[in-house]
Amino acid sequence: MLILAIDTALDACAAAVLDTEADTLIAQESQAMKRGHAEALMPLIGRVIAQSGVTFAGLDRIAVTTGPGSFTGLRVGLSAARGIALAANKPVVGVTTLTAYAAPVVSQNAEHPVVSAIDARHDHVYLQVVSGNGSSLIRPRVAPIAEALGASRFGAPHLVGNAARILAERWPANAPPPFKVDAQAAPDIAWVGWLGAAVSPNTAPARPFYLRAPDAKPPKDPLHKPPQPPST
Repeated sequence: MLILAIDTALDACAAAVLDTEADTLIAQESQAMKRGHAEALMPLIGRVIAQSGVTFAGLDRIAVTTGPGSFTGLRVGLSAARGIALAANKPVVGVTTLTAYAAPVVSQNAEHPVVSAIDARHDHVYLQVVSGNGSSLIRPRVAPIAEALGASRFGAPHLVGNAARILAERWPANAPPPFKVDAQAAPDIAWVGWLGAAVSPNTAPARPFYLRAPDAKPPKDPLHKPPQPPST
């Protein structure tokens, strides 16, 4: 299976073409960035496709990260993935960033629980905890950091995600210390591809995976004025 993987959910703009039969990425590119995904993504995808030697029509599937992450970044990646899938008449699947962070650790049949943590700001994190074999311990949620530290009850964890170091620095002193801390700015694009190969378009739709409402709210319509009481 040939899969185009796309990730713009966090602080990277990345794409890759995965050949599952050859068990290899035949092309990939990742650029660290906090903003500017909209301008960078399509040229980056074009370079990756050219490097791979595969046409869009030759792909079997598109995989894209769905969040949690930047609201703007998610829309950029999802729009691109859906557009390419529509134009090439290919299925598109969604992969959560929390799962993509945990996947390379779980693939090693690790003994330690895996805590995926993404900075949600305001002293909160997006959190998911799985056992070393991938079974769920804490389902994806947004939680205060103090509450997230309760994951220490599962034993010495492998912390992954862009908030891994935040949790490590505040880890309870009376709990087993983290086994390992992988503070990555974004998931490995290869694992976005591998997860995209493993899921079904019917159960893993390419739509935003939001765990809370956006911080910014649209302004009230300045043209709409509340009814005024009659003058006296």
